[in-house]
Amino acid sequence: MNQTIYFEDYELNSVRETHGRTITEADFVIHAGHSGDFFPHHLDAEFARSTPFGQRIAHGTMTFTIGIGLTAGAINPVAFTYGYDRLRFPKPVFIGDTIHTRITISNKEPDPKRANMGRVTEKVEVLNQKGECVLACDHVLLVQRRAG
Repeated sequence: MNQTIYFEDYELNSVRETHGRTITEADFVIHAGHSGDFFPHHLDAEFARSTPFGQRIAHGTMTFTIGIGLTAGAINPVAFTYGYDRLRFPKPVFIGDTIHTRITISNKEPDPKRANMGRVTEKVEVLNQKGECVLACDHVLLVQRRAG
């Protein structure tokens, strides 16, 4: 779904949530293959039993990729990712967990480098089926201002 939203149209504290996605063992294996991260915490069930979590945990980069990917249902053709700040993984994600993403507009400011753009910060929270935050970060967007 494309929806043009200019800088001026973003409302502070507005919230949107995505649908959920259940994490599978295939996700772990495919992400390890793509990233080259075969760390035993993710793929070795016997090793993982000896960790404080007692089972395999998802790659942080996989949680980020899936959590952000869930937000791609709403595409704004006048907004572009500038970057991500303050990325944290407060809780682990396990095989069988269902995650969804909550996005809250937390800041708006003029872009100091581009007069025709503004910066919009989205507070991103990826939540598991228990409502626990498993990922938090700030997504900074460059967004076109309305002409004139």
